[in-house]
Amino acid sequence: MKIKLSALIVFVFLAHASIAQFSLGVKAGANIFKVDGRSFKDEFKYGYHLGGFVNIGVGGRFSIQPEVLFNQYQTKTDTSFKNIYQNALSGANNVKLNYLSIPLILNYKLGSLLSLQAGPMVSILMDQDKNLLQNGQEAFKKGEFSMLGGAQIGLGKIKLTGRYVVGLNNINDIDDKNKWNNEGFQLSVGLAL
Repeated sequence: MKIKLSALIVFVFLAHASIAQFSLGVKAGANIFKVDGRSFKDEFKYGYHLGGFVNIGVGGRFSIQPEVLFNQYQTKTDTSFKNIYQNALSGANNVKLNYLSIPLILNYKLGSLLSLQAGPMVSILMDQDKNLLQNGQEAFKKGEFSMLGGAQIGLGKIKLTGRYVVGLNNINDIDDKNKWNNEGFQLSVGLAL
């Protein structure tokens, strides 16, 4: 009896999931980011992101959109970096950070074209410039937690997205003198498959 009841529950769940709005897609776009903190230039630099998404309708106007993205952020240190961190290279340096990011977005559909988006994003640092510090020490923490908010316009299978992203944790792995966090905008074009 319990096996039949369990099978019925699984069948009902699968039937409901197959009826629900479900789509896969790919996306790419520009990152316009900076590392906010002492010893970094207060200017936005361009990077890019590539990845995929799944959009799962959960009822009414709401859907959940998990994504997997390769994110590249770029920034530049200012002249005070060497004064603050004694083992740093001299002069201003370009810094490139490559993350594997997993945003979990909640979409709220305002109409047939426009959706508001918000949610957390967890990022794992895959690669960073090792020439920032003379001894090859890693200057940035291996992980980051961010929040994002924005909007998406759906034109059939094409999705145009604009988001603001702010890092919530300190990514400075040298010491606790200064707090650094990523901050910026993502503009992307997606294609639902």
